[in-house]
Amino acid sequence: MNGLSQYLARFNTQYKGQMKVLAGPLLIIMILSMMILPLPPFALDLFFTFNIALAIMVLLVSMFTEKPLDFAAFPAVLLFTTLLRLSLNVASTRVVLMEGHQGGAAAGKVIEAFGQFLVGGNFAVGLVVFLILVIINFMVITKGAGRIAEVGARFTLDAMPGKQMAIDADLNAGLIAEDEARRRRAEVSQEADFYGSMDGASKFVRGDAVAGLIIMAVNIIGGLLIGMLQHGLNFADAAQTYVLLAIGDGLVAQIPALVISTAAGVTVSRVNTEQDVGQQMLTQLFVSPKVMILAAGVMGLLGLVPGMPNFVFLLFTAMLAALAWWTMRRNEAKLVDAVVNTPPPVQEAPEASWDDVQLVDTLGMEVGHRLIPMVDQRQQGELLGRIKSVRKKFAQDIGFLPPVVHIRDNLELGPNLYVITLKGAEVGRAEVYPGKWLAIDPGQVTGQLDGTPTQDPAFGLPAVWIEANQREYAQVYGYTVVDASTVVATHLNHLLHQHAAEMLGRQEVQHLLDKLAGDNKSLVDDVVPKLVSLTLLQRLLQNLLHEEVSIRDMRTILDTLAEHATQQTDVLELTEVVRVALGRAITQQWFGGEDELRVMGLDVNLEQVLLQALHNGGGLEPGLAETLMAQAQAALERQEAAGEAPVLVVQHSVRALLSRFLRRRLKYLVVMSQAEIPDDRTLKVINLVGGQ
Repeated sequence: MNGLSQYLARFNTQYKGQMKVLAGPLLIIMILSMMILPLPPFALDLFFTFNIALAIMVLLVSMFTEKPLDFAAFPAVLLFTTLLRLSLNVASTRVVLMEGHQGGAAAGKVIEAFGQFLVGGNFAVGLVVFLILVIINFMVITKGAGRIAEVGARFTLDAMPGKQMAIDADLNAGLIAEDEARRRRAEVSQEADFYGSMDGASKFVRGDAVAGLIIMAVNIIGGLLIGMLQHGLNFADAAQTYVLLAIGDGLVAQIPALVISTAAGVTVSRVNTEQDVGQQMLTQLFVSPKVMILAAGVMGLLGLVPGMPNFVFLLFTAMLAALAWWTMRRNEAKLVDAVVNTPPPVQEAPEASWDDVQLVDTLGMEVGHRLIPMVDQRQQGELLGRIKSVRKKFAQDIGFLPPVVHIRDNLELGPNLYVITLKGAEVGRAEVYPGKWLAIDPGQVTGQLDGTPTQDPAFGLPAVWIEANQREYAQVYGYTVVDASTVVATHLNHLLHQHAAEMLGRQEVQHLLDKLAGDNKSLVDDVVPKLVSLTLLQRLLQNLLHEEVSIRDMRTILDTLAEHATQQTDVLELTEVVRVALGRAITQQWFGGEDELRVMGLDVNLEQVLLQALHNGGGLEPGLAETLMAQAQAALERQEAAGEAPVLVVQHSVRALLSRFLRRRLKYLVVMSQAEIPDDRTLKVINLVGGQ
């Protein structure tokens, strides 16, 4: 047994491939043999049954393929099945004409069954059924499939260059390898060959339909002649025998031909997807519940028409409605399942772009969540109006419009905290309490208040947050009482004045020049940029603002530059010259209309030391600098205690040096030169720096 198994295994390995190679020639030989050699009725039954089974298999294969190239052998199958049917027609015609006088069983059970059972033994009915099948096959299925194959072949050939170029582009871009490119090129070529072959093979099916019609006519005429002339049958008996056999023979061949034609139509009319024809039809025809509901409504209306088969129409109405309901439930279940079970998509980080660049706001304010009502217009917030007033007053006093304050909430801040930023950096913060009042102690109060102790954020004075019912008591005690919005606005105003130089940019300077050019165009054109550049003018104006000098009088500033810029280019020296020209306005700013100016002065000995250090080009000695700072601070405290302006008047040559040195720590100290004081004002030194 083991030896026999090994021999069979070796035989199967050696001859299996050869048997596949011989399958085609053996089939051709069998077909030709059926045309030449007479076959017994039983053999005809076998071959007819095999033909029907083969046609059904071809139809099923064409329906279950997902792409036409999955059934690339279909053109050859069409040829062989057509030859098989024609050879069977030849063999059956021989048997029918030779043995038909013996009865219906003489040509085999299959032909007899098709002639008797399918058409009820009535050759007239059989003839009509046969003609209808031929018309359906020839005029509808075969003609349509042939046209689709022809157009498909033409479009495929036209698209070949583009597909080849796309493959080459993917290969050159490195998206696919050489083997994949070779496979795709072969697939494109096979697709073109397939549609071209189908275009020609469809002619086989059309010719087969015509041949079947002619063969049937020959069988009928030949059978009648042979029956009446050779076998002595009358016309009725000959017609009953031979015509039925001819019709059975035609039907047994035409039905497989119709199946094969349908398979050809399915193959060439399908669209390339990942689904076969049956799946495409089910998923696309019964996918919309709306369509089925509308169809059910139409069928229901027809079912209500009198005289219609109401039961049948209403039955289909119920079936379509049930199918629509089931489809909607299934779609809802799929949607819920997708939402529940689908993991969140991994979002790929987008590439950085210029949209990601966020420019810094020149002025900004961030508020905690309890302060949002103060800046919300919908809640009658007063702070926005106060900020607008602050900006307007600043522009009138200082001489240029400050930037817009961009306000936003910040949940990371404390609920009552606000932060004021300049160019993205914090310059001030404080806590305020909406609904409460801030009672500020100016230094001469006569009573104490219950509340939350704090400091005035603008000037650092001691203060208390009190409830509204204590407001009148605080005013009686001498406190300065303001609400929360006023506190924030005052703080903002103070910071705007303190950082005015940083807010003055080139754009603001250009706006000032444009505004002045409306009435003094020639002055602006003569100075900027002929004598001074826009940048130098900006730095000069910033120097003035740094010492709280208003730049409203741009005409005087440019007139002074026009006179001195030709001899002097240093911005610090030009600043001093401009200060002298603006001396009356500076004096007015700090002393108003007073004739006697009660100021601080500099000790004569100390002044000489400073002049000598300035002429020698060296700085102040550390000991002298510390002593000067301490004495200046003491003098400033005495000046403020007396209620006088914090102004120190010195010689013009040392003013800039002292101002830069002292204002590092004494922010509120104003250093003026004697040259800046108008002649109609009288100076009186009431506090001396360095005189002790």
